[in-house]
Amino acid sequence: MNCDFLVVGSGIAGLSFAIRAAEIGTVVIVTKKKEVDCATNLAQGGIAAVLSKDDSFDLHVQDTLKAGAGLCDKSVVKIVVEEGPDRIKELIDIGVGFIRDEEDQNELNLGKEGGHSRRRVAHAYDLTGREIERALLETAKAHPNIKILENRNCIDLILQQNGDYQGSKRCAGAYVLDKDTVHTYLAKSTILCTGGIGKVYLYTTNPDIATGDGVAMAYRAGAKIANMEFVQFHPTCLYHHQAKNFLISEAVRGEGAFLLNSDGQRFMQKYDPDRMELATRDTVARAIDQEMKESGSDCVYLDISHKDGSFLKKRFPTIFARCLELGIDITKMPIPVVPAAHYLCGGVLTDSNGCTSIEGLLALGETSCTGLHGGNRLASNSLLEAIVFAERAFKFCRNNIENWRHIPIQPVDPWQSDKAIDIEEEILINHNWDVLRRTMWNYVGIVRNERRLKLADERVAGMLQEIKQHYLDFRVTPNMIELRNIAIIGHLIIKAALQRPESIGLHYTLDCTEIDDKYQPYWNIFHRKSGESVTPWEAEMDEVKLVI
Repeated sequence: MNCDFLVVGSGIAGLSFAIRAAEIGTVVIVTKKKEVDCATNLAQGGIAAVLSKDDSFDLHVQDTLKAGAGLCDKSVVKIVVEEGPDRIKELIDIGVGFIRDEEDQNELNLGKEGGHSRRRVAHAYDLTGREIERALLETAKAHPNIKILENRNCIDLILQQNGDYQGSKRCAGAYVLDKDTVHTYLAKSTILCTGGIGKVYLYTTNPDIATGDGVAMAYRAGAKIANMEFVQFHPTCLYHHQAKNFLISEAVRGEGAFLLNSDGQRFMQKYDPDRMELATRDTVARAIDQEMKESGSDCVYLDISHKDGSFLKKRFPTIFARCLELGIDITKMPIPVVPAAHYLCGGVLTDSNGCTSIEGLLALGETSCTGLHGGNRLASNSLLEAIVFAERAFKFCRNNIENWRHIPIQPVDPWQSDKAIDIEEEILINHNWDVLRRTMWNYVGIVRNERRLKLADERVAGMLQEIKQHYLDFRVTPNMIELRNIAIIGHLIIKAALQRPESIGLHYTLDCTEIDDKYQPYWNIFHRKSGESVTPWEAEMDEVKLVI
């Protein structure tokens, strides 16, 4: 299949880009499950931007920089914050039903979340992501230049010789698994929008599709990957044996909820007396982790029962209904919560247009590392980043249209699997999947140390060898593709964590909790080693990128 733009992923980043790119070329969107199976659809809180008179670009910039622990790219932060309001207006224009202020219907009802100094989160109650996904999907489906293909798994990127540049490669598309057959999808530009990596951990708020496919594919192709140690754990995931991946939005704390320990006492004053429950996610997650370890309890509690019941039912209809199904009436009792893996602040390194280090390959959304989030993402900045960079990537493609339109489509070798056989025992995959996720949760979680990281490194290295052999011996399946990807993601997170000895942002190590005055913020940047003698997919560190 040939197209101008191959978009991998159907969340807010991929759909936003596709709708724009369809004006200048043909677009194929490949998604590995159903078109709505994405993190966007699960996003409850909203999308942050300067949308009120008492707010300013400077305040939003400063809040983002403070959350990012000195590791944000200031120029990128400025771009995203200043371009954000226009992108939200465009979402409204295509029919996204953000909630309006009851007293002034010309203004949006704005929420406040942890780390924000003003109310600036546009929302559709606690169904914001679903509402945005609905409007974008309807718009994309109505465009004749966009084709959406479900239940396709991208396996690897296709690289070709880049013109006359000796040794230089460009991305020409991807190998895609459709049921039992691998097809070649060729494109002038390939855009990775595959979302996050939450399934590398045992507990996560992410959907089941969040296996880091885009980052892993880009890494195998030789693209630069940055800041993989910065995995954000959301402080408040519902703790209940019948619940899976259900997030209790940060907006609940924004509306006045208290965090209580197993003794029913508020505890955030010990960790951040100024911001209390509205501290940044890294602070709150570590506080909860510490309280659980000290008490031996399985969870802490989020209590908003002191607020008016009718307000809670209206403001948080999804959370109220889901909790009530499980016997938890949030208007009368606290909600049991635990931290869970939520968001990757690192990813495929890009410039300010979403371009990676490989020509013809772009990355958007959580797959990318633009520099916006630094060492810790500010709440509700993720959807904002996705729509701003979708527009910037489109403008880059439009401005360079003559260059990419004349790129010749070269013949591509078909997928080779002659010697491979069908795998008969899925236990070979399921066992490694379970061991990897438990290893990452126990050794590379919210609080780390060098000893645990080295143990994890040894175990994951052995798994990588075994997984590569499975990949060579057996015909690829969706489960095998995902296992291969999360193993590489785990490997990169561990390597990056070992390269950063100091605690900063989301990377908290017990070996060095304080930073001296001479510390210079830097990024960890990796690429894949080349050569047959190295461990499969082993990472090599680039020169560090100092952040000014």
